[in-house]
Amino acid sequence: MPDLSSFGLEGSLPKTKGKVVYLDFWASWCAPCKASFPVLNGWHQQYASKGFMVLGVNVDETSEAMQTFLKKNNVSFPVVRDAAHKLVSAANVSTMPSSFIIDRRGVIRHAHTGFHARDAAAVSAQITALLGES
Repeated sequence: MPDLSSFGLEGSLPKTKGKVVYLDFWASWCAPCKASFPVLNGWHQQYASKGFMVLGVNVDETSEAMQTFLKKNNVSFPVVRDAAHKLVSAANVSTMPSSFIIDRRGVIRHAHTGFHARDAAAVSAQITALLGES
């Protein structure tokens, strides 16, 4: 995973070193993104004590669109905004949502495009396996 501070993201970047990170790219206009948030919240809360975090990266054109979405949807994980789309471009993200699961060493281990509730158990198993690695 690249140094996220070099992409000019808006918002406060949490410390990710040594954690398993679910890096989720999303937009307020994306229906599957909205559907994913309860699942992401659950994972963030369930696995936080084991060294896991969800980090949302919003790609909306305006911060107002992002803020309106966040007010309507309960979010327990940190969110930053990629206003200049530098990180989105570097990660070659073209589908919303898109996510990457990054291990404790900062290596991208899994990538997912779209969100389907039926896949949540398999993704949860990927997270659990990475949390079990030293």
